[in-house]
Amino acid sequence: MSQSSNIGVLPPGGRQDRPPGRVRGRGAARAGHGHPWLTLIAVSLGVMMVGLDATVVSIANPAIARDLGADLAGLQWVTNAYLLALAVTLIPAGKIADRFGRRRTFLAGVVGFAAASVLIGMSGGLGMVIFWRVVQGFAGALLQPASLAILRNTFPAERLNTAIGVWGATVGVSIAGGPIVGGLLVENVNWESVFFLNAPLGLLALAVGLWVIRESRSEEAAGSFDLPGVALLSGSLFGLVWGLIKAGQDGFGAAVPLISFAAALVLGVAFVLNELRAENPLLPMGLFRSVSLSAATGLIVLGFFGMFGTIFFLTLYLQQVHGLSPIGAGVRLLPMTAVFIVASPLAGALTSRFGPRPPMVLGMAFTAAAMFGLAQVGADAPYSQLWPWFVLVGLAFGFIMVPGTEAIVGNAPAHLAGVAGGLQQTAAQVGGVLGTAVLGTLLSTKVGDVLVGRLTGAGVPDEAAGRLAGQAGLVSQGVAPVPPGTPAPAADAITTGSHLAFMDGFQSAMTVAGVVALAAILAALLVRRGDSPVEGAAAL
Repeated sequence: MSQSSNIGVLPPGGRQDRPPGRVRGRGAARAGHGHPWLTLIAVSLGVMMVGLDATVVSIANPAIARDLGADLAGLQWVTNAYLLALAVTLIPAGKIADRFGRRRTFLAGVVGFAAASVLIGMSGGLGMVIFWRVVQGFAGALLQPASLAILRNTFPAERLNTAIGVWGATVGVSIAGGPIVGGLLVENVNWESVFFLNAPLGLLALAVGLWVIRESRSEEAAGSFDLPGVALLSGSLFGLVWGLIKAGQDGFGAAVPLISFAAALVLGVAFVLNELRAENPLLPMGLFRSVSLSAATGLIVLGFFGMFGTIFFLTLYLQQVHGLSPIGAGVRLLPMTAVFIVASPLAGALTSRFGPRPPMVLGMAFTAAAMFGLAQVGADAPYSQLWPWFVLVGLAFGFIMVPGTEAIVGNAPAHLAGVAGGLQQTAAQVGGVLGTAVLGTLLSTKVGDVLVGRLTGAGVPDEAAGRLAGQAGLVSQGVAPVPPGTPAPAADAITTGSHLAFMDGFQSAMTVAGVVALAAILAALLVRRGDSPVEGAAAL
């Protein structure tokens, strides 16, 4: 018996949700309407905007800071505002898609994301940039879960893994091209142009989506909306993400992170209790009766913990320690990001044949090997010592994301496809924030412990090294805090000591990420294939 048949949240009689057009007997009224592969193209165009946004913004940040006079804290909010808005609304957005229509929700997200992007580029101050980044996050939350739900209700079960593989490859292409495209636009046009780029993509996704995507919604999602569940879940996730962001800045022992984590725990418990009593729960707890779905959700968190934290610090390493330009760093990362494109469909094919367990075990093994390998590199490591580990990280991304998505969405009943898509995306976002915050705290703590010793070992006098100890925050970003007018020999000593201290922190963070990935292999052994049929899916 399939895992999904034991979830306990199927409609009476095991009936799946049907696309509204087919329920009313209208069928496809025009050529291409409801065609699976054309639908996949429309969905992929939408998620391409989000994939590009994940990397082009980081390239544009220095130019934004110079143009708008932003300090480090303000610049961090350009990223964190989007991240918070996205993380706290993904599951509610999935529920909205299930109830009001996945096509409608997806297209609304496309329009909102593109419009917010244009308004970011037109903003004249940092406050407006941050505000429209929040709006962009809300729109992205509408777009992403709905895209997976559309695939879940368009493709038959035997083709779903292939579709998710192409969906993941599209994200990979976008992430791979983002640093190079963003670098070219910032250097040759302006930082605003990286946001204007989403306008033509959004218009194309809207036009294709209006033509080919068939509407679907859950008949079981009708009725009252679980507003207390939305408030409690959003509050809990906000507390968790806010605490992680502040912990990355102030440390996990500071008052704000501790209060945030406590609030997240209390609100999370209240959310679970509310969902157990609610007539129409936002996130049915019966979903987690599926061991495979629960394990896959945890694995998405752990996988993105290692991968996104690693990508963040590798960018600092290449630009600050190796002195590469944004375009140069993007080119060096191509062995990682370009492999995303290959790894996702390959993982989809393996999942189709063997189920999600083997590729997820391989993905976590690749992650562990890459983390331990990167933990051995030095400040002056040649590129030949880096790119093999980049390739493994790229393979791991596809081998975790695609089968993990299949295990979550495939082990959920079709009428909760939007909720399952939101759950997958929330797990990824939380894992990425967790990796960046936890690994960042480990790195900065290690840098603070070894900085003075590394500086004096490189030839900096004790008194000068003591004064530079207060610059550990800069060193944790790979920056050598050389005072203006410092003679060349002293500047070289400060640079050498600072980079060695950064590498000590980098190596410690990578080692911890490797240990987490090793432990996650055990959880991957619990994952099984989801095979609940999707009634009404178009034949290929």
